[in-house]
Amino acid sequence: MAPRKSTKKPNVSAEELKAYYRDMLLIRRFEEKAGQLYGMGLIGGFCHLYIGQEAVVVGLEAAAEEGDKRITSYRDHGHMLACGMDPNGVMAELTGREGGYSKGKGGSMHMFSKEKHFYGGHGIVGAQVPLGAGLAFSDKYKGNDRVTFTYFGDGAANQGQVYESYNMAELWMLPVIFVIENNQYAMGTSTKRSTMSPSYWERGAAYGIPGEEVDGMDVLAVKEAGQKAVAHCRAGKGPYILEIKTYRYRGHSMSDPAKYRTREEVQKMRDERDPIEQVRSLLLTGKHASEDDLKAIDKEIKDIVNESAEFAKTSPEPAVEELWTDIYATEVPQEA
Repeated sequence: MAPRKSTKKPNVSAEELKAYYRDMLLIRRFEEKAGQLYGMGLIGGFCHLYIGQEAVVVGLEAAAEEGDKRITSYRDHGHMLACGMDPNGVMAELTGREGGYSKGKGGSMHMFSKEKHFYGGHGIVGAQVPLGAGLAFSDKYKGNDRVTFTYFGDGAANQGQVYESYNMAELWMLPVIFVIENNQYAMGTSTKRSTMSPSYWERGAAYGIPGEEVDGMDVLAVKEAGQKAVAHCRAGKGPYILEIKTYRYRGHSMSDPAKYRTREEVQKMRDERDPIEQVRSLLLTGKHASEDDLKAIDKEIKDIVNESAEFAKTSPEPAVEELWTDIYATEVPQEA
């Protein structure tokens, strides 16, 4: 079973291209605003931005269906927005306010949405991988047609719990897509310095799991690979691995000066490979949208992000009594 790389771009409509442009731009502008609020002292603790990696989650969400699940690590704001969570609730949680998705108690790394089937946001590196396999086991047990997207980074890819999850997922033929968001630097160590086998997608072969490497700066390539992985899982063939080669423009977190790489390297990636600019170019050169159309989208996104920031600033602090809620389960959840 030899995994193979994804190269062919799928055909998409003008409306789909506009939607991808809008969704990626929303993540970009939201994260830029979050960075500003962090600098103003309105966001405390750690804050990991997704700037540069937008095509990964937007492309995979384009391949998902209603009811599919997703779980990820602490660099999670983009995943929330891409699956349709309210920017107001996400930003309010970043600022620790009552209007946030975790009522101001989770912050940047711990948000959830039952409605959107988003299961976090987890601060422990790699801890979400076995949880994602567990979500897929639940669907397998229920006999439905759902798929779980389990995201983790190259920094987590060398952990033992990842390979325990691979083994169980293939053993039980679980409908889980293991998505390795390889931004090439983990916290601050390049893959060349941290691993002897940098092709993470090939490691699934030891368990019989197929996979492929994908250009994570190309939203269309990500969507195509995602559709293939989803079809594999829905057909009852077990797990699939996608190693998506991407790149973050900012440091690991807002407190990281990123001195382990040069400014020239980052700028070159921005100039030549930016995922949003690639779609913008496709829209304009293909005459699928005019400059005025894109300006209108830009204004819409700016208004949404500004509204989320204002909501986050004005939402009240959590009441003291809120500290004692959401600790113990009060009822057994019922899910179809």
